[in-house]
Amino acid sequence: MQNVFSDLKLCVVIPTYNNEKTLASVVENAQQYCPTVMVVNDGSTDSTPLILNQLGEGIIKIQYTPNRGKGYAMRQAFRLALSAGYDYVLTMDADGQHLATDLPKFAEAIRQHPDTLIVGSRGMVQENMPKKNTFANRFSNFWFCLQTAHKLPDTQSGYRVYPLKKMGKMHWFSTRYETELEILVRSAWRGISIHPIPIEVYYPPQKERVSHFRPRADFFRISVLNTIFCLVAIVYGYPAMLFHKIFH
Repeated sequence: MQNVFSDLKLCVVIPTYNNEKTLASVVENAQQYCPTVMVVNDGSTDSTPLILNQLGEGIIKIQYTPNRGKGYAMRQAFRLALSAGYDYVLTMDADGQHLATDLPKFAEAIRQHPDTLIVGSRGMVQENMPKKNTFANRFSNFWFCLQTAHKLPDTQSGYRVYPLKKMGKMHWFSTRYETELEILVRSAWRGISIHPIPIEVYYPPQKERVSHFRPRADFFRISVLNTIFCLVAIVYGYPAMLFHKIFH
């Protein structure tokens, strides 16, 4: 299986912030499928640095302080992966929700749909899944469709494959959770195909759940971003998509 990821020039990127209970198992499970795993320690204040040292030299480590957000972490990883000659980056969360057993699905999807942004689509009815997740995802799906005229079943999933070469030197301006939305919208505007695939998700019981999402602050930033994108879609997004459809 590892040869498939090598042939595709694909590496796994795992941004992490204070996920000491799950990080080691997530990394080790990913290594069973993909030979190159990159972990971005986004200013963790727990035992994450010690865990990364114990994992040995088999992983690529990016570490810095203080915490700067998931979007910033992804930017550092994408830049390094691109300079190292990788064509694709597969992102998965460090909290254990994303299962490594789904990695072959992404590899097969890329083989069938090269230069495509592959988005893992969660079933919206899952054991222990917070009800607010279902509402937030429907809310996000609505705005994405309005901004791009594309429909996706799950625009909030962080389990994705990004086509680095196709994205080029895309510089996104957001630095936290809203980055994944920004990349999705701007990729659609750039004419990059977006393809969803079904994935399994593990939601731990409420007492064991670790989330760094700040409802008020993060939802505010996402709302502001959606407002801006709706305006930009009119003057740039839709004309750009029409251009790519006609000339590419």
